[in-house]
Amino acid sequence: MWERSGREGPTTGYLIWRVLLKWRASMERALTPLSLTHAQYSLLASLYALSRTGRRPSQRELADFSGLEPMFVSKLVRALEQRGLVERDRDPKDPRAVQLRLAEHGLEVVTTAMGIVRELEDRMLARLGGRSSPRSAELRDTLRMLLADEEHHDGAPPDD
Repeated sequence: MWERSGREGPTTGYLIWRVLLKWRASMERALTPLSLTHAQYSLLASLYALSRTGRRPSQRELADFSGLEPMFVSKLVRALEQRGLVERDRDPKDPRAVQLRLAEHGLEVVTTAMGIVRELEDRMLARLGGRSSPRSAELRDTLRMLLADEEHHDGAPPDD
């Protein structure tokens, strides 16, 4: 479409934004049977990943790991705790802090959700050969590289 119009085409940011919107809508639809939002899934999956290494993170650690804002994580944790998916325990080293863990039901829900998300990812990446293809691996590597560039998250040009 853009090539035929004689225009340069959309910016990279615009394309990423459009993919994000499409991906997020697909995630929301796929997770609806589990009564999870995309953000709730992201939090549960992050907690699952951390717990597999034996960690019981604080809300701040979970926010840092997941990339979500700390206040949003607090809100999500409260909602997930009310549903019996997450449990909070006092940190024995710091009585002001809490440690998070998946409740038994939370573990069941997140592992089911992870299967749904893997299937969705395969469908979404089918044109690249599926989620296990070299092209998909290259896309993930590129996205990781862009996300790791912390110095330029504020939109400022790099210092050369």
